[in-house]
Amino acid sequence: MKHCLSIAALELACWLSPTLAAPAGKSDDLAGHYYLQNVREVGSELLLKTDGSFEGSMSYGAVDSYIKGKWQRQGDKVVLQTTASDKEPDFRLFRDEELRIRRPAETGTWLAIVGLPNTGPMAGVEVTFESKTGKTLSAITDRNGDASVEMPDSETWARAGLRREGSKAPLQWFAIPAARAAARLTAFAVDDIAYLRPQPLKTLQLRIKNGTLVADDGNGMVYERQ
Repeated sequence: MKHCLSIAALELACWLSPTLAAPAGKSDDLAGHYYLQNVREVGSELLLKTDGSFEGSMSYGAVDSYIKGKWQRQGDKVVLQTTASDKEPDFRLFRDEELRIRRPAETGTWLAIVGLPNTGPMAGVEVTFESKTGKTLSAITDRNGDASVEMPDSETWARAGLRREGSKAPLQWFAIPAARAAARLTAFAVDDIAYLRPQPLKTLQLRIKNGTLVADDGNGMVYERQ
């Protein structure tokens, strides 16, 4: 998020490239409950089930996330195929101490940023901008978490409604504080880090080596089976 959210790769790497400690036998030998080891401030576990499904969870500070899907062994690799969550996200306005933007949006433009403070952006969020006179325009957040519309200076930003792109869920509406309306810029936090990743997630492949499952990018993250 180019305006205020520094992207921390650690949280996403835990899911996108995990390393799992497990014996290199048949698929049933790999099933079990695994826990992330030696990563500060991150708690994570992964359950590979004998029926070929898996579940995973992660806690980072006050943020909890959950993923699930199917797994199978293919030769010397374990393939995890995640499925997108069907749970609708919950949004909230950034608190004042989280909104560290020092310049307003461009003249004639209203800008909404969506993501997690100090973590990263959320793409694919439909943002509906509404002025005090009832004029509405909508935009979709891009890879930087930014959604913007052009509004004349005669209009004042009253509220914004958010939901995932393509969702049939009702918009979640928020009144825009006067200071942020004057700056023509505000930001919204999402409740789960899982929404910061593209949906659906890609297939993950882990190589079986010396009794462990190792991500091909070699980031060294290890889940030990209990």
